[in-house]
Amino acid sequence: MAQIEIRLPKMGESVTEATITNWLKEVGDTVAMDEPLVEVATDKVDNELPSEAAGVLVQKLFEKDQVAQVGDVIAIISTDGDAAPAAPKAEPAAVAAVAETVSAAQAVVSNGGVTLDKSSGNGKFISPLVRSIAQKENISMSEIDAISGTGMGGRVTKKDILSYIDTRGTEAPAAAATTAAQPTPAVSAPAASSNGTAPVVSGGSSFLSNIKEPVVIANPGDEILEMDRMRKLIAEHMVMSKHVSPHVTSFVEADVTNIVNWRNKMKKEFEKREGENLTFTPIFMEAIVKAIKDFPMINVSLSGNQIIKRKDINIGMATALPSGNLIVPVIKQADRMNLTGIAKSVNELARNARDNKLKPEDIQGGTYTVTNVGTFGNVMGTPIINQPQVAILALGAIRKMPAVIETPEGDFIGIRHKMFLSHSYDHRVVDGSLGGQFVRRVADYLEQFDVNREI
Repeated sequence: MAQIEIRLPKMGESVTEATITNWLKEVGDTVAMDEPLVEVATDKVDNELPSEAAGVLVQKLFEKDQVAQVGDVIAIISTDGDAAPAAPKAEPAAVAAVAETVSAAQAVVSNGGVTLDKSSGNGKFISPLVRSIAQKENISMSEIDAISGTGMGGRVTKKDILSYIDTRGTEAPAAAATTAAQPTPAVSAPAASSNGTAPVVSGGSSFLSNIKEPVVIANPGDEILEMDRMRKLIAEHMVMSKHVSPHVTSFVEADVTNIVNWRNKMKKEFEKREGENLTFTPIFMEAIVKAIKDFPMINVSLSGNQIIKRKDINIGMATALPSGNLIVPVIKQADRMNLTGIAKSVNELARNARDNKLKPEDIQGGTYTVTNVGTFGNVMGTPIINQPQVAILALGAIRKMPAVIETPEGDFIGIRHKMFLSHSYDHRVVDGSLGGQFVRRVADYLEQFDVNREI
């Protein structure tokens, strides 16, 4: 009798856990080698996991919506066809998850008369492993709310709760519910996050943690829609970014007439030669990369009181999905690519995003982000920084505008193609001088584009 343990594989440098979103095979089904077995979702991207063996699925150790840690045994496949399942050599995280029954709507764990929901009092997701540890240690929901989580969107991780247990009783516990009349304004510098994202700012009984969203009552005839998982993650990430970084936005108008004329002349030749469309996006990204080289302190991250100056220039591009959600695939080492290379990378990542074929590594490691609000007909925007980066640039719509044109023979009014660049930056480390000079330099590179350039 041969049985194969299927484990949750490592899916990226900072990914430590994944949620089982859908089993593609049921117990008793025949599974071929490399055939998709289960769909999982991480804080980064959704994936199908292929089977590592051919045989019959005899046991599923995690149900839909349960969270597994990297390395956990999630299924057993028998290569003998009808063999009975053997007790797996499960790791502690798997044991905790299997022992818990999770309903689709709510997971509640008994805790000595105290119940722990799937979400904490401040709305953050609590994994089965964290809830299991809390149950064993008799940790209440109010205590979990007071823990400063280092996971995505301030989520409390295994490391966080074990650290809390180690110091529990030796430090004055944070008050779970501080009244609005007596907030604790002291805010500590955020520590580096274990998953590479900026943590939620906290300080004891954090003032921010006590801010509750208003309860909204639906009126007759209103339609109530549940946020999907990705939208929830986006919401958490945006709120976290606003809490962490004081945002400032600078605006510059750029004349891109030369670029428009050059692209119109070259796009058919480029498509014929490369088999790819030549859009404006790679041209703009090339100018952004040049400006980052001129102002490298835009290409940094902040961890506590330490500024991490990035060696590589990895440009993230916010991409709309068919569902209406956004995802940010990353062009790695864009500073080492020519315009053709950037164009091919932009097109490939955009296609993979639309077809849900992005890999976890495709959306990791970004150092600066670009979002094209002009795609939706917007002339400008005030984008939110994609943590742990410190700046983001929004590209507005290109419009024909009347403009004063200066010539040696005198000034006259002409029609020019213009666009706004909106640069949001973290005022903790990027002052108005640096933030403003950077976006002005991007505009300069765009306006000085060589109309005789070959590609």
